[in-house]
Amino acid sequence: MPLALSIRPRSFGTLVPIRVLLVEDMLHLRGVVTDLLRSLGDFQVVAQASTEAEAKLWLEENAGGWQLAIVDLILEQGTGMGVIGKCRDTSPRGRVVVLSDYATPGIRKHCMKLGAHAVFQKSDEVQAFVDYCAAMAANATEPPKSPEADRPAM
Repeated sequence: MPLALSIRPRSFGTLVPIRVLLVEDMLHLRGVVTDLLRSLGDFQVVAQASTEAEAKLWLEENAGGWQLAIVDLILEQGTGMGVIGKCRDTSPRGRVVVLSDYATPGIRKHCMKLGAHAVFQKSDEVQAFVDYCAAMAANATEPPKSPEADRPAM
């Protein structure tokens, strides 16, 4: 199903692109997210992982080598939950964004407690994800919060 997104063209940019770790098990979705980030400008996907173990190993070997981690929760092996904590441990200044089909209010709250900065539902919060990334690329002091970030879990 095609997604309708509002992507604003960029007329400015940073000298150094935002380095992205993309943790997603579906090859097609990795391509879609990579293309989306490329269309926003100022992003460079420096690593991709499809399992929790691959992501953790890359993070250990490249501590501080990323600025944005985009993490799915359901992976080929393991879960994105374990990746969130590892991200926080290896690069405390990096931003962790969860992009998942399973972003229920309870899961969202748990991800935020683990150290995620934002959580977005793949099916209906893609525009909010795009806005978050665009704000980060524009060096906004505080990117927008993920939907329902402050709502209590049901």
